[in-house]
Amino acid sequence: MTARVLVVGSANADLVVAAERRPGSGETVLGGDTAISPGGKGANTAVAAARLGAEVALLAAVGSDGYGELLAASLREAGVSTGLLRVVDRPTGIAYITVTPDGENSILVSPGANSALTDVDVDLDGVAVLVLSMEIPIASVEAAVAAASAAGVRTVLNLSPAAEVAPATLRALDVLLVNEHEAAWLLGSAGDPARLLDLGPSAVVVTLGARGARVVTATGTVDVESPRVDAVDTTGAGDAFAGALAAALAKGAELAEAVRLAVRVAAVSVTRHGAQPSYP
Repeated sequence: MTARVLVVGSANADLVVAAERRPGSGETVLGGDTAISPGGKGANTAVAAARLGAEVALLAAVGSDGYGELLAASLREAGVSTGLLRVVDRPTGIAYITVTPDGENSILVSPGANSALTDVDVDLDGVAVLVLSMEIPIASVEAAVAAASAAGVRTVLNLSPAAEVAPATLRALDVLLVNEHEAAWLLGSAGDPARLLDLGPSAVVVTLGARGARVVTATGTVDVESPRVDAVDTTGAGDAFAGALAAALAKGAELAEAVRLAVRVAAVSVTRHGAQPSYP
């Protein structure tokens, strides 16, 4: 393995429709033209890190269809190593995304090929940071974290979408990355994020949207403010954050320093449309 950052996660085609508002139950709302772009939390994270100069490889699964070809081409163009990208007998995952004028989005994901990523036994030699997210089987996430921890590789888990993982997995994490909703889900309420350390990770980073992010370690809490921007599309902003965080950590940055970069990168991403196309 020559990559310093290994991302294990999903690769999806994003089908994005702009609409004045989200439809309610049983309601039809007319939207704009459908825009198709490469996405998926794993692929997005890998592209974001690569565009910041990190050596990145992605372990993911796609189908033998046009969407899979789109994703592979996008990864290569961004400089992500696709040697671990697997083509399986399932359709490529698709995210159906509605974006409203305030830049907020609603997303429905059809995992497809991502569900077939069940073997994550890969060479970790030379890898500095392993980044994972939750659009692949949970057993694969847990196996990858355990292998990385045993190999002395720094582990970052973006617990999105929120899902229950084994206590041993949480204890093996160097960084648990969550947004406010995921933090509240883990705590059972909107409690003090410092309590997340009780679950076992060495450090916790809570993203706070336009307010920035909070870094929680055993030595205390650091708040990192976000620059003020005019958001047009928040799709993939969390993945941009994760990729920038991993890129900085792989280059030797301290956690708070890495979060400062990640906050700026995420802020830039929401000023542009799409996920990967918006990454600096």
